[in-house]
Amino acid sequence: MIGEATSSGGGGKDDSPAAVSGKKNKKPNYSRFTQQELPACKPILTPGWVITSFIVVGVVFIPIGLASLYASEHVVEIVERYDKDCIPPDYRNNSLHYIQTSETDKNCTMTINVPKLMKSPVFIYYELDNFYQNHRRYVKSRSDKQLRSKASEGKKNIAWKSDQEHKFGSDIYPKNFQNGSLIGGGKLNPSIPLSEQVDLIVWMRTAALPNFRKLYGKIEKDLQANTTITVTIENNYNTYSFGGKKKLVLSTTSWIGGKNSFLGRAYIAIGGLCLFLAVCFVFVYLLKPRPLGDPSYLSWNRNPSGQMN
Repeated sequence: MIGEATSSGGGGKDDSPAAVSGKKNKKPNYSRFTQQELPACKPILTPGWVITSFIVVGVVFIPIGLASLYASEHVVEIVERYDKDCIPPDYRNNSLHYIQTSETDKNCTMTINVPKLMKSPVFIYYELDNFYQNHRRYVKSRSDKQLRSKASEGKKNIAWKSDQEHKFGSDIYPKNFQNGSLIGGGKLNPSIPLSEQVDLIVWMRTAALPNFRKLYGKIEKDLQANTTITVTIENNYNTYSFGGKKKLVLSTTSWIGGKNSFLGRAYIAIGGLCLFLAVCFVFVYLLKPRPLGDPSYLSWNRNPSGQMN
């Protein structure tokens, strides 16, 4: 009996509680959070809730859309395309030679008639069409490190303050920025630091779409109706080689920004669609009502703790 006991103790498996408790247990500690048993809102989309939700969205969105359209319609905007009108008659059939040669006069004078009262500030933009400023090669050619370094119309506050303070250095001067053959439409003043070259700062902020506007300046006085404005333009930038367009824009603003009716129409369309769906659901519910199920049969109501029976 003693030998059998010894043999059993040496080769058998110890299933005692002490031996089981000594094994590494990988089972996580139980908590209602890890087991997703915390109280939660589980709404039941009854016809009443759905119809009420659509009506609320429609009632809220339609007034916002009407207010946005009203504000957009009261923005006075003047858009004048000048890339064709500024070409002399002798060069109308050879616009590339006109813009590329240095022998032609690039100055152009335009007269603009103000149709309505334009309250200050009146923003001046230049607009480019069919110009992909977000092209990969263009974006990669920009060097923030080089620009930043270590250290009649008004142009005040037309550039982002963060760009002037952090992206364009106050101790960097564009002395050799335009020594190559490819020069844009404007000339940089080599005696002014980059942080004060607001036209360059505005231009260097990349536009997302091929048709965009850049802020050029502000007119800090009201422009009365039927006022004639004479504008002198230097038509230097070459858009003729890629079929682009150049425009001069004068615009006022409202509480939603410039003239843009898309936001108001989108609100009205969504609000109208929600009201239409609400009416449709009301007719369906009245003509072909369906009995609602008993919520007590739902799994989370039958077993709130989430434990298996």
